[in-house]
Amino acid sequence: MPHIGLCALIVRDYDDAIAFYTDKVGFDLIEDTDMGDGKRWVIVAPKAATETRILLARASGADQENAIGNQTGGRVGFFLNTDDFARDHARMTRAGVRFLEAPRHEPYGTVAVFEDLYGNKWDLLELALQ
Repeated sequence: MPHIGLCALIVRDYDDAIAFYTDKVGFDLIEDTDMGDGKRWVIVAPKAATETRILLARASGADQENAIGNQTGGRVGFFLNTDDFARDHARMTRAGVRFLEAPRHEPYGTVAVFEDLYGNKWDLLELALQ
């Protein structure tokens, strides 16, 4: 059955992006392979994620540089689901993640928007029981 294995996220610097996603968001570094000529194959994923992972891709060229931090035109483009919103929101806040709003309760669950180190918007989301 098909599934999304990787989503690419354009970054300015591999090491800064790895530090943000592992130290602040709490992801695991899955792979960091030197590809030569300054390129690396860097994959991060939420702890216990078994399928969907993020490829941290360093920008190459002006068009990609211009997309850093605005890959989705200013909209929330990434959704980090959690089974314990309060726990993860508190941990991420202590780690220095910048939330753009206070947590709010919606019909679909508890959510708050945060920014990554480049300004891409993410939802931290605990879905309501269905």
